[in-house]
Amino acid sequence: MRFALPIVAVICAAPVLAQQAPAPRIERADAALDALIAPDAKVERVATGFTFVEGPLWHRGKLWFSDVNGDKLRTVTRDGKVVELLDNSGGLPNPPKGKSIGSNGLVPAADGRVLMAQMGARRIVKVDEAGRVEPFLDRLDGKRLNSPNDMVHAPDGSLWITDPPFGLYNGMDKDPAKELPFNPVLRYADGKLTAPITDLVLPNGIGLSPKGDTLYIADFGQATIFAYPIARGGKLGTRRTVFTFPKEPGGGADGLKVDKRGNIWATGPGGIWIMTPAGKQLGRIRLPEVAANIAFGEGGNAAWITASKSVYRVPIKGVGMLPRFAK
Repeated sequence: MRFALPIVAVICAAPVLAQQAPAPRIERADAALDALIAPDAKVERVATGFTFVEGPLWHRGKLWFSDVNGDKLRTVTRDGKVVELLDNSGGLPNPPKGKSIGSNGLVPAADGRVLMAQMGARRIVKVDEAGRVEPFLDRLDGKRLNSPNDMVHAPDGSLWITDPPFGLYNGMDKDPAKELPFNPVLRYADGKLTAPITDLVLPNGIGLSPKGDTLYIADFGQATIFAYPIARGGKLGTRRTVFTFPKEPGGGADGLKVDKRGNIWATGPGGIWIMTPAGKQLGRIRLPEVAANIAFGEGGNAAWITASKSVYRVPIKGVGMLPRFAK
């Protein structure tokens, strides 16, 4: 099932934009948005009928995505053909129904496979198109990870990971199974896993600037996107606040991606918020469902969005930055 949603040009200041009632449209807060999305572009619902979709990744000519509550890994093609790659994608034996224990974030691996966050099994694995799974990372200093959520590769090949407790379904931070005393942002490099950030509430979405010199983290618990300068060897500088979302219904600070020009495309109340690295709002893709994450695909010419029960596609002007090792 699919439908097209026309762009509506709305020139207004950010505070006014934040107060508008949700509607399926693209809102234009700044004329600079026209360089990213054509004024006549349409939003298309490519597939629907899932439980709660997350972790989109354009890989080998199709979109890979997770159904977090449905506990499945699937792909969908440009024409809407859906294929299930893996059942019980969260890797948890006897998974409880309806809990957030399925797979989540997906990124290409250097060997052509895909790295997949398993919320239930509390680890990161490698998975191929046949659904074969190989363990990759599951412990920090001997302690089990919380519930890996999202990932991004840096230009130096290191892997940055957010590790909130969403998959610990018996109370998250209060779950007796939780072993780490914090909810970290992790870095994997040269065979070693470290925790450069340990003071966030619920680190969730993650992205890097085009040159890889700035790390962006969406803290769901603080409804805020933070930025950290990155020095050689992955050392982080003092963080700054990029943007704090207003208290509105319809989603929160979840997934994010950064385009070739350094703009941030982030999930927030009502859909996808598009902003400059300084946090200046350019526009928002309004959706009728809660947006969870976004991926660039098709050579950077499309933004694919996972939102509640559906997968959406928005044509863009070639500005999408594809992940490292993308095929």
